[in-house]
Amino acid sequence: MEKIASFTVDHLRLLPGVYVSRKDHAGSEVLTTFDIRMTRPNFEPVMNTAEIHAIEHLGATFLRNHPEYKDKTVYFGPMGCQTGFYLLVNDTPKEQVLETIELVLHQILKHTGEVFGAHRKECGNYRNLNLEAAQLECGRYLRVLEESKPISFEYDQ
Repeated sequence: MEKIASFTVDHLRLLPGVYVSRKDHAGSEVLTTFDIRMTRPNFEPVMNTAEIHAIEHLGATFLRNHPEYKDKTVYFGPMGCQTGFYLLVNDTPKEQVLETIELVLHQILKHTGEVFGAHRKECGNYRNLNLEAAQLECGRYLRVLEESKPISFEYDQ
């Protein structure tokens, strides 16, 4: 079988950052998949399920309530390897997406109270959410992004 594109990225050289993973056509729309790589694969510890789950709930809620991104967000969710997230949006300038990712991370940092969707009726694993750990991960990643600017959005091969 042919190797899918994401398995051709050298995960031994991949650093935390934001990358354009792929562009797909759905009718006349161009969907861009962003790789929001929060930890260095195979070198740093992966994120735990509880903080990934909290970031997913909060990030998806903030994106889908954002005045500009609520209709452009197709998907926001975790990578199975637990090193980051995928964000699929209708084609939007990557610099604008980066600003929005940073805005969402800041919103997660400022969030107080309950994680959105943290009820049995709303989530199939509602007890496994950790806001404090999610905020630590988001704060750490924001510092990484700031130190990495300008962001190239391209995988170095």
